[in-house]
Amino acid sequence: MHSKHRCFAFKSYMFWKGVPWVSMKNISFLCYLCNILTDIPVPFLNYITMDNRFLDLIERSMKEHWDLPAFSDYNGHTFHFKDVARRIEKFHILLEHAGIKKGDKVAIVGRNSSNWAICFFGILAYGAVAVPILHEFKPDNIHHIVNHSGAKAVLAGSSNWENMNEKMMPDVKLFMMLDNFSIIDCKNKEVRTIRDRINEYFGKKYPRSFTANDVKYHIEDPEELAVLNYTSGTTSFSKGVMIPYRSLWSNTQFAYDRLPFIHPGDNIVCMLPMAHMYGLAFEVLNSVNKGCHVHFLTRTPSPKIIAEAFATVRPALILAVPLIIEKIIKNKVFPELEKPLIKLLLKVPYIDQKVREKIAQKLEVSFGGNFGEIVIGGAAINKEVETFLKSIDFRYTVGYGMTECGPLVSYEQWDTFKQGSVGRVVDRMEIRIDSNDPENEVGEILVRGMNVMLGYYKNPEATKAVMLPDGWLRTGDLGTLDKDGFLYIRGRSKSMILSSNGQNIYPEEIEDRLNNMLYVAESLIISQGGKLVALIYPDWEQVDKAGIQHSEIEELMQQNIDQLNTEMPAYSKVSCFKLYQEEFEKTPKRSIKRYLYQPAEEN
Repeated sequence: MHSKHRCFAFKSYMFWKGVPWVSMKNISFLCYLCNILTDIPVPFLNYITMDNRFLDLIERSMKEHWDLPAFSDYNGHTFHFKDVARRIEKFHILLEHAGIKKGDKVAIVGRNSSNWAICFFGILAYGAVAVPILHEFKPDNIHHIVNHSGAKAVLAGSSNWENMNEKMMPDVKLFMMLDNFSIIDCKNKEVRTIRDRINEYFGKKYPRSFTANDVKYHIEDPEELAVLNYTSGTTSFSKGVMIPYRSLWSNTQFAYDRLPFIHPGDNIVCMLPMAHMYGLAFEVLNSVNKGCHVHFLTRTPSPKIIAEAFATVRPALILAVPLIIEKIIKNKVFPELEKPLIKLLLKVPYIDQKVREKIAQKLEVSFGGNFGEIVIGGAAINKEVETFLKSIDFRYTVGYGMTECGPLVSYEQWDTFKQGSVGRVVDRMEIRIDSNDPENEVGEILVRGMNVMLGYYKNPEATKAVMLPDGWLRTGDLGTLDKDGFLYIRGRSKSMILSSNGQNIYPEEIEDRLNNMLYVAESLIISQGGKLVALIYPDWEQVDKAGIQHSEIEELMQQNIDQLNTEMPAYSKVSCFKLYQEEFEKTPKRSIKRYLYQPAEEN
């Protein structure tokens, strides 16, 4: 192995063992150590060979799948892998003339689209750092992230750009429109002309035509910053998560190894926001590595649009958040199960199994009927919904991750998955429960391994609060780990409520029961003045369908609370409730932003 790669392997091994990150200034000393060390495990020596780099995966996929379709905007244009490769090279020409250097930050803000994906891969392939920004963020938030990250280029969709102000981002050298790659503004005034004549410049760079052999991307260090991901969490405001290349490689390689039912040419629907690691990693990075055809839902993915896309595209893999699954089951399936005839048939031996098979078939069709499995992540799934899915032998599984792990922590394929769990720890990662009895005593979930972030950008205090000296990352989530290694989530440590008599109350458990009650769409349990209060967003659509007057809903919800309290221990009883007319504000994973609804006295 080349001494440079030995150094990279050694740095990765030191990270795994919890040794503080070693500066590249000490590269000579590292090389010396690597030449004499013989006990570094094989996975670490192999990790950063030429065959085990993230950008090498992407480079090889571009070449191997040259003539296959890569990206399509839903009901729009299709780009083949060779088209994507050519656009990336043209993008590089613009970055170079705009004065963007390797290591510079490049921000992307806009709805999911082929151009978004092309730019993302183009940024990394150039050697720059991608800064994905959620298109739902308000202009002030976008300006702050651009300035805080030190981005030198901003690529914006038209709907975002019309509300942005370039004067609020004074250090940016290049503003480009995502929709058509047009130049909004550039400190090098020649770049606009170069953009207008890009084919001419491209032809000069590749006079004998551009072929697969010309695809050559940046050679990265495993500890090198690849993505600076600002997210809006459930318990705090945005922080810049520094995702290194080793995390991208490890997540992408895991998906390649553990999802054998996906093949080159298969269709994938991209409906989760690409500015969030969950959607980015498994709807896009994995798909490109596998040679799949990604169909981007360029509009807000409403239930109707999603249903149409599944029917048309028939995806081989579906990534979903619980809210999407729960809405389909609660609105389309559960009402059918309440019909007298169906209830009767489900009590008859043998017949009940046939009924369940028919239900499963109809449900599969609603998801396109061609998927290997549905992976549910981002938040806890409703227990009643999960029990039903398990009862019909539906091909689903629940995973667990966080942006700080790029994102994957645990997963298990659907046929060996345990109900109620979030799978088992993924390759190149470790899980530990911070309790004396991890099987039975709830404790904070700690993780360590290749997927873990470098830290929070320009925020050493926040980094120190979650990253322990021995390499373990505090997730802030609470859970247990059974004897077979399956992880069970109990809730968030920050949302846990301590009762007056010292009992630990997990609001998620109460919410799960309340959400199953009549006419409840979603809920939050908070502590106010030492008492538990339920914040409820009613299912107004179902209320209207049932012909119930809105003035009657308070009485119905009180009945729900009374019923709930009969099922809960004394310390977990809800004292009162408050109704909301609009659904709670969500993160990209469709988790409720809890911190927005906490009373000031409790924050």
